[in-house]
Amino acid sequence: MGIASADNEWGSPPEPLVLARNEVHVWRASLDFAGLKLKCLQRLLSVDEQQRAKRFVGPKDRDAFIAARGLLRLILSRYLVQEPEALCFHYGLHGKPALVPELNPDRLCFNLSHSAGLALYAVVINQEVGVDLERVHPDVPYEAIARRFFSAQESATLLALPAHERCQAFFNCWTRKEAYVKAQGRGIALPLNQFDVSLAPREPTALLSIDGNSQAAARWTLQALDPDPDYVAALVILGQDWQIKCWQWQG
Repeated sequence: MGIASADNEWGSPPEPLVLARNEVHVWRASLDFAGLKLKCLQRLLSVDEQQRAKRFVGPKDRDAFIAARGLLRLILSRYLVQEPEALCFHYGLHGKPALVPELNPDRLCFNLSHSAGLALYAVVINQEVGVDLERVHPDVPYEAIARRFFSAQESATLLALPAHERCQAFFNCWTRKEAYVKAQGRGIALPLNQFDVSLAPREPTALLSIDGNSQAAARWTLQALDPDPDYVAALVILGQDWQIKCWQWQG
């Protein structure tokens, strides 16, 4: 299991903002933007991002996409000392965004996730990272989903827990697995049942095995995050001894 230290305090970042090579910065931000503020974020987006925004049927999802991508540009611009609207992205085989190399001399890597009006952004130097955030919904049919998508061990662990702990355990498992998939950048090409994570509420957060191999899993750091009482989140990054610093976006 990778070792990390995380403060989970969500304080204000220092000035100047410095990202050390053994650090992961995780930003928490509200996506509750409307009117002029939302239009200002929209103006930061590239043509293709604005076209993607138009494809959302519902205005709530469209506005969340605009806010999330606009804030991504603002956050990354602080590290790169570039204008946010000047940043250029390219996309991996399975759609994971990355900065184009010629405008990214420090090899900054990032990942983002948003759910129900809240967003998390993970930023690191020269290492693929994955973050996932979900708002807890007690009415989700989590037992059926676990049987279909989780590994046999995870599903058995979930169903063995007391009933009042199963919802929290399900979202623990889901966010940890999604964060690992996002770190790998393989999307649905990586089946969720081919690796195991811890999920019980009082159990240490860990990636337990990959294709049954615990040594392969030990190369990764899996860290639970605590962005809000109504949400569950996790971060995954290759390597050990990371310092995870949590910042609150103000703006």
